[in-house]
Amino acid sequence: MLFLAHTAHCQFLGLIVGFLAWILTLTTAGLNEWRLWYVSDKSVVTSGVAWVGIWRTCFYSHAMPKIENCQSISVSADFLPVEIPVAQVLMTLAVICGLGGNIGGALAMRMAYFSVDDRRSIRLHFVLAGLLYLLTATLSLVPLVWNMTSVLNNSTIDFPPEFQLPAAPVSQKIGSAIGVGMMASIMMLLSGMVFLCYQYVWHTVRSESPTDPMNSSLVATALSHPSETFKHDRSRGGVDNPAFHIEEIS
Repeated sequence: MLFLAHTAHCQFLGLIVGFLAWILTLTTAGLNEWRLWYVSDKSVVTSGVAWVGIWRTCFYSHAMPKIENCQSISVSADFLPVEIPVAQVLMTLAVICGLGGNIGGALAMRMAYFSVDDRRSIRLHFVLAGLLYLLTATLSLVPLVWNMTSVLNNSTIDFPPEFQLPAAPVSQKIGSAIGVGMMASIMMLLSGMVFLCYQYVWHTVRSESPTDPMNSSLVATALSHPSETFKHDRSRGGVDNPAFHIEEIS
């Protein structure tokens, strides 16, 4: 049995970091504060700032000053710039891939820390977890960077009348959701690299073989052709080790 528990402490830490990064990725996908949309007309948006996310827009109105007035954003809405529906799809895929990476990482750590008899797939689990973490980071970074670039360029959105928001704001700022998403992506990248850089399993799993081929062939020969001396000793009440008679047999 091959024990790898003492070699996988960094990967265990990487699993924890990957799980926290997945929680942050899930939070990023649900936050409204992707863009801070500053408006000059405060007759409707009393605070002067609206939050534009990838799933909805929200702001405080004089009618309900303590409750957010939100409008949902559909992926099929024709007024949206392309980066928002792309962000909806990619962030959903990132959450799914991150969950798969955590499951794969947990299975890999189980094989490394516990006495699992069949470890032929341990290499696959470590590589799969690392690749899923890297894929999650990539899927998150694309919409985050794209939307951040749009904010820095002060891009407009032609909102329909029911959203009660102007097409062009006075100014825009990057929201907290993009900052949280960037942190989560960096953590995912680190976790993926830690799992992929675990070289110990690549060199040691090969050595976990049941028996040496040379020894097994000799033992098989001895057992298939028992010597007359062995039979004679057995009749006298004593039994010798068959390995002692290998040279006589051969």
